[in-house]
Amino acid sequence: MPIDRTEMLEHLPLMPPEWLLECLSAVRTLDIRSAVDGGGRAAYEQAHIPGAIHTDYVNDGWRTTRGMATGLLPDAASLSCLFGRLGVRPDDHVVIVSAGTSAGDFSAAARVYWTFRCAEHCAVSILDGGMAKWHSDPMRPLESGNGLLPKPTEYPVTLRGGLRADVAQVSAAIENRDAVLLDSRALGYFAGRQKSPQVARPGRLPGAFHLDHARAFDPARNGLRSRFELAELFSSVPPGPVVNYCNTGHQAATNWFVLSELLRRPDVTLYDGSLSEWAEEPARPVEQDAIDATVP
Repeated sequence: MPIDRTEMLEHLPLMPPEWLLECLSAVRTLDIRSAVDGGGRAAYEQAHIPGAIHTDYVNDGWRTTRGMATGLLPDAASLSCLFGRLGVRPDDHVVIVSAGTSAGDFSAAARVYWTFRCAEHCAVSILDGGMAKWHSDPMRPLESGNGLLPKPTEYPVTLRGGLRADVAQVSAAIENRDAVLLDSRALGYFAGRQKSPQVARPGRLPGAFHLDHARAFDPARNGLRSRFELAELFSSVPPGPVVNYCNTGHQAATNWFVLSELLRRPDVTLYDGSLSEWAEEPARPVEQDAIDATVP
């Protein structure tokens, strides 16, 4: 007889597919595939998890823009409208389903997860392996077509502190050297040899350490590495509070998720403005070229 998992979901950052199969009727499943990762709405209509609601991570308002900063956390009113439009209620357990095909795709799931946590919605999980892993077992059910049209809800969002870092906090961390600034981009961006078009100047935050978010992802299993492997990989991150950043606050969500939600390290934040916001102001310093601060 199947085990009732619903009483065991209070804090389950990564949900195994077999657990979701047993809990489908008790959770709100959000399929976040976009055209950038996973084929978007067309892929959803071709095949999705029964009962899943589609929301495009790129186009549906999960991030907002101010100046060059394109990955900012939306305000409480915008998130309230977004959650309500998706039929999410404050007491729902939300399961986020990505394509499960790349490190960047997992970052999208981690960023949506972080957004729910910022909105004080604690009952949230990411489907381990995404659609790729779900689809790999022919015994797991699939639906096709337009899917359900969710009944709108009222969701009064209150944004919590402690998970998000802003410009003032990053400036203080640089000046006081009292937090680890963890750069999650590829090494070329960290060193200043490459530059995203969304960032005005190449380089990194002064004094930053480096750990490419892609190293946490295991392509062979379409998901994160084992917790043992992740603990080993992140063990060289220096002690103290950690501020995760990248170009737009997307890739950094993976490192935040691993440190905060899986390894349960305290005082871990995500700087959603990241380099796209920081480098827009010429007076804010960036460093280039030296790479001796790289985490092994």
